[in-house]
Amino acid sequence: MRPTLSWTPTGQPAPRTTELGEVVRKVGAGDVVVLSGAGLSTESGIPDYRGNEGSLRRHTPMTYQEFVADEEGRRRYWARSHLGWRSIARARPNTGHRAVAALRKHGYLSGIITQNVDGLHQAAGATDVIELHGNLDRVVCLACRRTSSREILDARLRAANPSFAAEATRLNPDGDVDLPDDVVHGFRLVPCADCEAGALKPDVVFFGENVPRPRVDECRRLVDNASALLVLGSSLTVMSGLRFVRQAARAGTPVLIVNHDRTRGDAHALLRVDLPLGRALTEIAKRLGCRLSTP
Repeated sequence: MRPTLSWTPTGQPAPRTTELGEVVRKVGAGDVVVLSGAGLSTESGIPDYRGNEGSLRRHTPMTYQEFVADEEGRRRYWARSHLGWRSIARARPNTGHRAVAALRKHGYLSGIITQNVDGLHQAAGATDVIELHGNLDRVVCLACRRTSSREILDARLRAANPSFAAEATRLNPDGDVDLPDDVVHGFRLVPCADCEAGALKPDVVFFGENVPRPRVDECRRLVDNASALLVLGSSLTVMSGLRFVRQAARAGTPVLIVNHDRTRGDAHALLRVDLPLGRALTEIAKRLGCRLSTP
């Protein structure tokens, strides 16, 4: 199963605007659920998948099927991710993340669902974030299913590959970087430290893998009870996020999108605000009297 790289627009696009008045009114009413995507983290230096500079224009992410079936595929992933994770770990929340955290703290948001795996919502101070696709800071064993810290794995991989040296270039939103095959070839994998046999995988949902059902059900409950759904920086190309937009639209719940480009969910949206996310969210928070935390 290959990643969904594109979609064909159908139906009428959502009305495009650069005005924030309607978004401020809807958020100000409270009980709004945020659904965030990779576009929210681009101002933190993490690229998105499908924008003008999106990584899918030059990079095909690892699929779950390839990862579990092929040791060489796992070697390629971990060599590249070993370097890329360091850049993800150094990333800091931007003003958009801090604005979302402030809106949550002041009671305007009833929940935050993120498709991102970088943990930047929580780093900005947001609470009760549902990580739809998991988090790169955790690792899971495919045999015993125990989870562990990515920092611990990083230290183990460094010890197993003392002479591994490569420069991280072209960071991808799934946490890896582009590396030539000859650099990847000699990279040594390490097994699970608990069962000492199982293959390790980042605790994230790969392309071709299903989001755990309890997590989906929790998101559905949030959307069911929301006064509005606010989509931030997601193209909504994949069904994992689009289904919540469709759910809201079926229930008559307003969907508002802040995104530079047209999205797959536009046909279900009340409007799409075409503004940089950090600027737009900071202004929304300001108009509602929310003070952003300091960087």
